[in-house]
Amino acid sequence: MILGSFLLAEYVNRDLLLFAIPGFFIQWFGDSLDGRIAYYRNKSRKWYGFALDIVMDWVSTVFIGLGYILYTVGDFKYLGFALVSLYGWAMIISQLRYRITDKYTIDAGLLGPTEIRVIICLVLLLEVLVKGSIDYSVLGICIILFFINVGDTKKLLTLGDMKDKEEKQAKLREEGQNVG
Repeated sequence: MILGSFLLAEYVNRDLLLFAIPGFFIQWFGDSLDGRIAYYRNKSRKWYGFALDIVMDWVSTVFIGLGYILYTVGDFKYLGFALVSLYGWAMIISQLRYRITDKYTIDAGLLGPTEIRVIICLVLLLEVLVKGSIDYSVLGICIILFFINVGDTKKLLTLGDMKDKEEKQAKLREEGQNVG
C-alpha cells in the first residue's frame, strides 16, 4: 500500500501520497497484533515468528525505499538506497545486540519503530503540502540515522568486548578448578 501510494503520487497526483499514512497504520497494527493473536490462540511459535517478523520488516523497508526511489527525481534517488541501507544497519545492530546480551531491543535511543512510522507519515504529509520537501527530510533522516548507527555500533562493540572478557575469565576459572 505504501509503495503503491508512491507510485500513484508519481504518476497520478502527489496528494495520493496520503494513502501511505493508513498503509503505515495497517503495517503497525499487523506488526503489533500478529504475535499477540498467535499467543492468544495458543499457537505461538517463538523462533518462527521472530524470524518471520524480521524478514517481513526488511521486505517492507525495501518496498518503502523502492517507492521513494520511484517517486523522487535526480540524485535524490540515491537517498532511497542510503535510507534502506542505514535501516538495514540498524536492524543488524539490534540482532547482534540480542545475540550478545540475550535482551531484544529494537529502539534506537528514543526512537522505536512506531515513532519512526509517525515521523515518516509527517514527512509524507509535508511533501503533499510542500513539493520536494521529502528529499530534504529523507536527507536529514539519513544523516541522523547514520550518527545513531555509529553510536550504537560503538556501544555494541563495547558490549562484545565485555562479553569476550567475561567468557575469558570464566574459562580461566574453569581451567583453574580442573587443575586443582
